[in-house]
Amino acid sequence: MALYRSTRPWPRPVAVAIGALLALVSVAGCSDGGPPRPPKRNSAPVNQGDQRDGADGSSAGNPADRAWTAEARDAVQVVDDFWRSHWNQHFTGTYRSPKVVGTYTPNTPQAPRCGSEPAAPYNAFYCPAGDFIAWDGKLMRDGYAQGDSWVYLVIAHEWGHAVQRRVLGLKDVAQELQADCLAGATLFGSEELRFEPGDTDELAQALTALADESPWTNSQDHGNADQRLSAFSTGGRGGVNACLPR
Repeated sequence: MALYRSTRPWPRPVAVAIGALLALVSVAGCSDGGPPRPPKRNSAPVNQGDQRDGADGSSAGNPADRAWTAEARDAVQVVDDFWRSHWNQHFTGTYRSPKVVGTYTPNTPQAPRCGSEPAAPYNAFYCPAGDFIAWDGKLMRDGYAQGDSWVYLVIAHEWGHAVQRRVLGLKDVAQELQADCLAGATLFGSEELRFEPGDTDELAQALTALADESPWTNSQDHGNADQRLSAFSTGGRGGVNACLPR
């Protein structure tokens, strides 16, 4: 998945990618054309808290860790830019970015807590109490090894929860599926992403991988693979409005 600046809201590669993803809804799914260029930002930077370069929150990441952490920084920019640019098309009030705590290592003193709950291993989450987003480095590292789309999906999904807290307030599985829908709307609606061959396959795989093996993708609270892929595709096809209650 690559980044670029475009003046067209739905460039043809994105439209083609949406069609390919929708065709994969029943399947149990970025090729990297080179280092992505971070998009230009005209707004204030997102508060990224104590996020660091290493997968364990340190600054001594190996080359593979530096690759996915760089991708994560780009994903944060892309997702924040999308909501900053499109917020008033869908909602009233002023857009506020959540804090991005970023990478943590579970069971360490530096790992964030959400209220009284410690950050779980192999998880990514949005914490309403602190209005922040964080992710276990191992979850991101392992997902990125399958393709860089994983990083964008995780961040866009958790950002969707921040949006929910600001305007919606759904609960349980419906809340998780709506966050998938908002993630699809964000990634396919972004003017800063160029989808490449294989990206939609990676997104479909990311939505179904580890479905019963990690807190972030547990089907009991996130929906099963078909539900998640359908929700994501709904947002990719119909945009933010398709994710909102009618």
